[in-house]
Amino acid sequence: MIVSGKNNDVAWGNQIGYILLPFQLAVHDDPLAYVRKAKKTLDRKKSSLEVIFTCKISELFVKMFGLKAGAFIIGRMLTNTTTTFSNMVGPTEQVEFYALIVHYQSYNGTIKVILSVDEEIIPNYTQLLDDFVESFRHIKDAASRLSKHVKKG
Repeated sequence: MIVSGKNNDVAWGNQIGYILLPFQLAVHDDPLAYVRKAKKTLDRKKSSLEVIFTCKISELFVKMFGLKAGAFIIGRMLTNTTTTFSNMVGPTEQVEFYALIVHYQSYNGTIKVILSVDEEIIPNYTQLLDDFVESFRHIKDAASRLSKHVKKG
């Protein structure tokens, strides 16, 4: 247990470090090649010092320019982020980024995608859903071609 006022090795508060990953929008002949490339990039970045550097630079920025400037920088980073993942236990309330909530449910060979959008911010939400469906279809077709090739070989 962390005791306030005692000399502990454990620090109080949240520390935010992040990894920036490229998100390429393109149609590939083999959609799984994109997944393999993304995993390779992620593994390389997880082994790097990027998370530690972004955390320390954020702390330095807040110390030099104050909380408002730090909040502005974090806000800008989140507004230019396509997808976020966290290993921190989140709030009990639902969190949404700029009026887009996406839920995935995969069970027994089917996947369901539920989108909740604000029509003022994303007016063409049906196109967004169609893009999700097309992307999943490409991934499914590539995976089935790969599994047939692996079974034969």
